[in-house]
Amino acid sequence: MTDRLEMTGGEALARMFAAHDVGPMFGMGGFQLLPFYDAVRRLEMRHYLINDERCGIFAADAYAKITGRPGVCDATLGPGATNLATGLAEALNAGTPLVVLVGDAHRAHAWKNMTQEARQLEVLRPVCKEVIRVECIERIPELVRRAFAVATHGRPGPVVVDVPEDISHGVHAFPPEEFRADESCRQIPAARIRPDAASLAKAAELLAKARRPVMLCGGGVHLSRAADIVEGFATALHIPVAHTLTGKGAISCRHPLSAGLFGRYSRIANTLISEADCLFVVGCKLGEVATRRFDLIPAGVPLIHLDILAEEFDRTTPATVRLWGDVGATLPELQALALACPDGADRSGLPDDTQRRMIAWRESVKTKLQSSEKPVAMARLMQEINDFLPEDGLLIADGGFAAHWGGLLFDSRRAGRSFVPDRGFASIGYGIPGAIGAALAAPGSRVLSLTGDGGCNMSLGELETAVRLKLPFTLLVVNNAASGYIKALQHLMYGAGAYQSSDLADTNYAQVAQTLGCQGIRVEDPSELRAALEAGAACQDRPTVIDIVVTRDPAHMLPGVDSRAAKIKPGDRIA
Repeated sequence: MTDRLEMTGGEALARMFAAHDVGPMFGMGGFQLLPFYDAVRRLEMRHYLINDERCGIFAADAYAKITGRPGVCDATLGPGATNLATGLAEALNAGTPLVVLVGDAHRAHAWKNMTQEARQLEVLRPVCKEVIRVECIERIPELVRRAFAVATHGRPGPVVVDVPEDISHGVHAFPPEEFRADESCRQIPAARIRPDAASLAKAAELLAKARRPVMLCGGGVHLSRAADIVEGFATALHIPVAHTLTGKGAISCRHPLSAGLFGRYSRIANTLISEADCLFVVGCKLGEVATRRFDLIPAGVPLIHLDILAEEFDRTTPATVRLWGDVGATLPELQALALACPDGADRSGLPDDTQRRMIAWRESVKTKLQSSEKPVAMARLMQEINDFLPEDGLLIADGGFAAHWGGLLFDSRRAGRSFVPDRGFASIGYGIPGAIGAALAAPGSRVLSLTGDGGCNMSLGELETAVRLKLPFTLLVVNNAASGYIKALQHLMYGAGAYQSSDLADTNYAQVAQTLGCQGIRVEDPSELRAALEAGAACQDRPTVIDIVVTRDPAHMLPGVDSRAAKIKPGDRIA
């Protein structure tokens, strides 16, 4: 008989995380999880104290988005647990695999006014893929395995493991063989499925015979780790590729078939969609932003929708053919069928046509991209980022303003995820913790994070975390002394001067950063941007914060006219 290992429930949890070879964990402990923390220390696992649970889950989210491995974080009961809700919603909507450990009240004393006790599972259940409550200490190995399986299979997502205090502090003798993991659950996709043959054949025929098809790629391409496959598919079939904010990198932005961002903001993609005779939607939910509030997709055009989650079919846009499957597993077979289809259309001219249009677009915005105006123009800042960031570099983008400018103007130099916005929930405050997760996910890579002054304010305390961890990322603070996105919308809808609760103090974030132990640089002239970026790259033992004073004019804050507030006119590409 195998000797059993006697340990606390907290140690059993830590050993199961170790069995799944987790990366860095983020959390702020409480009494309920102290045995887990003690085991993490003794097992020499990587666990980092953060200053706000929401930021901890954002850091885990960014780590998982970049590596494809489940992110892990923890929180104590009550306010610790409820602080996770925003990050869980981001991960659920974005398809990010997370396992989130949450402490809970001692069951013998529950609902007797225990300190910080709340109906936390009722709060968290709607914003996660699954809640797993541990009621028996001996089931910890089984239930943690289940958490990783649910987090990584199908469309990935966050799983909450709720552990009462008495389970965490209790002791049980476990069989050693229980501390094992399924190898497939250590990364996404844990399993790949393909659509049925009849649907594939119909989709192949539609694609083969279309003269002006367009691929519309979303974040599902990256969840499948299939960007190279998408680029190969598009190249073989001569199909232009447009992307959502999270789908950027489905194809290199320098590829002749790259059409750029589509939806609310666009380079040439929206025009190509209006001319298309077949649309191939790949790992994309066709939500509000991607469809310009549901009026972008032309009626009557055949639409093929490939997605790992069948519930997304017809949610916003009816599909002619529904392909229920994994992107990486489906495209090679579909490519072979389409190439073998008789009477296929000749699309050999589409790469040149797409590239010609993109070159013309770049020429049309050249003066903006090279603008020497002061305060710094956002288009000039984005061009400096494009010129500076190497092929393996990463750009993290905070919600709203930063993500929209980044999505429109940032160029991914290769297929794959190099642009990491928090667009599942589009919450601001992601910039700093996202940079922490990215720096830990890709050590040695150059990491830039773009945030607004409002987003920076929301997570400023995590600069202390980054300094403590000696992380060498560069945070770019777009300082317009306003909640810029809101102020710009107020300007569009109500006119100049009609602003309410959208102005911020003009803070010098370089000075704030220096006080917190970072390198701080303030930029007011665009000619200073390159030197500031170089100084950030040279600083390898702490973060660099570059405070960039940008336009205060709300008429020039957005990368285009927002379709919710005003009609989009020809030429509305960069404000």
